[in-house]
This record gives sequence, C-alpha cells and structure tokens, in this order.
Amino acid sequence: MQRIGWRAPLITYAIAVLGAGLMLVLSFPAPFLTGPAMAVTLAGLAGIRTEAFPTRLRDAVFVILGLTIGQGVTPEVLGAMQAWPLTLAALAGSLFAIILLTPSILVRFWSMDASTAFLASSPGHLSYVLGLSEGAKADLKTVSIVQSIRVLALTLLVPVAVTLSGQLPGIAPETPDETAVLPLLAMIVGAGLAGYLLQRLRLPAAYLIGGMLISVVAHVTGLVSGVMNYWLAAAAFVALGALIGSRFSGVSWVQLRRAFSAGVFVTLIGVVLAGAFAVLAHWLTGMDLIAVLIAFAPGGLETMAAMSVVLGIDPTFVASHHVARLLMLTVIVPIFVLRGRRD
Repeated sequence: MQRIGWRAPLITYAIAVLGAGLMLVLSFPAPFLTGPAMAVTLAGLAGIRTEAFPTRLRDAVFVILGLTIGQGVTPEVLGAMQAWPLTLAALAGSLFAIILLTPSILVRFWSMDASTAFLASSPGHLSYVLGLSEGAKADLKTVSIVQSIRVLALTLLVPVAVTLSGQLPGIAPETPDETAVLPLLAMIVGAGLAGYLLQRLRLPAAYLIGGMLISVVAHVTGLVSGVMNYWLAAAAFVALGALIGSRFSGVSWVQLRRAFSAGVFVTLIGVVLAGAFAVLAHWLTGMDLIAVLIAFAPGGLETMAAMSVVLGIDPTFVASHHVARLLMLTVIVPIFVLRGRRD
C-alpha cells in the first residue's frame, strides 16, 4: 500500500520534470514553474492519474520556497516599506471590487446559485474557502475547476506578459554564492518548526510563511549569507508547478467545458480589476509597476511569490502583499459564507 500510494505522485513529478526540461530548452519564461504546470495539466486531462504530493512533502516544498523568497530582503527593501500601506489599501479595494462584482455576473450569465458563484469568484485562498463551505449549498466541483483555471492561467500567462512588456529586470552578471550547508540545514529545521507553529494557529500558507520569516530574520541580521542551493530551489519550483497542474486530475472534458468559460471570465475580470488598482497604487507611490501588478495578481500565494523570484522581481514585496490578501480573505470570506448558510 505504501508503494502504491507513492506511485502517482512520482509519476506526476516525472511529468513535471519533463515539462520543465522542455520549457527550458525552448527558453520559455519561468520554465521551472510554467513547464510542470502545463505538462501535468495536459497529462491529467489525457487520463493519466496525476496526484498531489503527500502532506509532509508538500510542506517541505513550501519551506524551501519560503526560504528562497525571504532571502531577497535587503535594507533597501526594508526602507521602501513606508510606501506599502498605500499599496495594501489599494489591494484591499481590489478584493472588495472583485467579490462584489463577479458573483452577480456568474449568477446571471452562468446560472450559478449564489453560494457557488461567490466561492468560484473568490480571488484566492481556495483550500480555505472549500473548508469553510462544507455544508453550504454549492457545486464544489465547479468551484474547484473555475478556481484551478484561474491559478493555472496566471501561472502560465504572468511570466509571458512580463517578458513581452520589455520591463523584465536585468539579471546580475555575477552569480551569488550559495548558503553554506550547515546554516542552510539550520534554516530548514527552523522554518519547519515555525511553519508547524503557524499551522497550529491556523494561519494560511503556514510553512511558506514560516520559511519566509526564518529567512528574512537570518539574512537581515547577518546570521546567514548567500542564496538557496540552485538545484534545491529548482526542485521546489517544479514541485509547485506539479501541484498546480494536479488539480485537474480526474476532471472530465464535459466538466471542463462547462466551467471553462466561467473560469476564463473570473480570471479576466480579476486581472482587470486588480490591474486597475495596481496602476492606482503605482501612481500614488511611484513603485515599480510590474512588481505591483504581480503583487496584486489574484493567483496563488506560493505561485506568485515563487514567480517573482524566477523573474527577478522583488519577492518580499510580492509575497507580503499576497500574504496580506489571504489574511484579508480570511476575514471577508466567512462573512459571506455564513450569510449564505442562513439564506
């Protein structure tokens, strides 16, 4: 049983590695994320059984991603935090705009009930939303497909859009030194413990945030220097892409066709509204527009934060805003869900 239980995740990761290799050869943007996500999605739709990794392994992946994201904190970034309250306020405005506008359109043009429409249009925090929705009168399969299309589309399109914009930051000619083995192991252990404690407090994306916190403290205080081991970081990015693609496993083409247009709509309106507020935040603060756009993009926290690392965009700013988005949704979503249960 133990061997059978690992078979599907291993096949999934092998497909993800092949996808990453192909996108790398083709010089596709962010190949270690986009390649696995695309390959595993297509494999699942073709009938191959793809499966998410066991919980502990998934937590370990998020620890590595968190440590990688946190290493980008610099004194310059800390100094720029004085402008973040304005961008956080704009982010909150984008969330309310999406939540108030999108469900009514899904009800009217896709004939969804109110609960299904709201859950399908929530700009993130899918696992938390589905957990709260237990007992709600909603089509959770439709919700899962629509939300998965949103995450997958943003994973594939964000790096392409940034690259085509011509505003991709230049890559430094020198390669930073990697963190020594013993300090790296210490950070991994510390991040795992921090993630466990945050999970006990029911904080979303606990292991990712735990890794970020440990990495930020270690690098800012000078206890640790250098960057994450290249191959370890690449393996974590590939695993994240595989996790995104595995959401489509077991979805039939009939189910996909029915929810696809709604998923595209939710993605487009979310991007348009988030983009409008991002431009406003850029205008108010003067911060880099591409960084603000990615920070406001209604994609998964892990995906967008990792994307910022891959694309060379300030990962601390991006990750902080996506964490803030999840915390805001943690407060907002229960109000709507509980109201729907009373109706």
